[in-house]
Amino acid sequence: MNSPISWVGGKKALREEVVQHFPFHYENYIEVFGGGGWVLFYKQKRRDFEVYNDANGLLVNLYRCIQSRRKVKRLKKLLQYSLNSREEFNRMRLALQLHLPMSDVRRAAYFYQVIRYSYSSGLMSFASQPHDIRSDFPLIDQATARLAEVVIENADFQKLIRHYDRKASLFYCDPPYHNSEKFYHNIGGFTERDHIRLRDTLLSIEGKFLLSYNDDAFIRNLYRHEKVHMIELKRLHNMRQRFEGGAEFPELLIANYDLNDPSRLLMGQTTLFQPNGGLLIP
Repeated sequence: MNSPISWVGGKKALREEVVQHFPFHYENYIEVFGGGGWVLFYKQKRRDFEVYNDANGLLVNLYRCIQSRRKVKRLKKLLQYSLNSREEFNRMRLALQLHLPMSDVRRAAYFYQVIRYSYSSGLMSFASQPHDIRSDFPLIDQATARLAEVVIENADFQKLIRHYDRKASLFYCDPPYHNSEKFYHNIGGFTERDHIRLRDTLLSIEGKFLLSYNDDAFIRNLYRHEKVHMIELKRLHNMRQRFEGGAEFPELLIANYDLNDPSRLLMGQTTLFQPNGGLLIP
């Protein structure tokens, strides 16, 4: 299924590729930099214990309201009267910036509208594009069902990883890309020290990690380690498509397990179908 929101750096275009490179066996799935949750919503719900985390408190509050069957009804009631106007956009954005007192559901409704009505979901400028939020309600309802048993966290990545680290844990990390940190101003930024801190944390865990990053020299050097495996990926560069058709954006998948291990692929093939005939996806 799709995420109920678009988000800067969302993995809609790469979610299938990411999930295909998950290790076959894991019992705990932790999405460390959740964002729009595109990978979580795409992956098949198994018997694994699932955690969604993000440092953005407004985003976490929105997902907690969507998760609650009681609160999501109030959320949709507020959203059905929303106005797609610059004045309303600026009013709600300012209210969120000033941390004006309001209920968690109203805060979630404001934030959802700021995401939907902002240019490229960047939260900064009004998009001036037609959109009826009521058309999003079926997807919001699907998200409520999908998130029913997901633990939603709002923690620093290092504390979160250390808390959930087990041999059977899989950490999927999609941090702010190197030299793109300015787009994440709403969480106080992400520095080179944070990139290094993430590397040091991941190289010390018992469990497995899969990391998606932009392909640049800093990241390649940062993860140049005998226990680390990398593969190159390319996706369409959405920002350049209007000027350069077919432009691609180079990315990396980085893991502490062999991403091209034939035995991993063979294991997936030999158990391709569940006993009930359904297709098994990691």
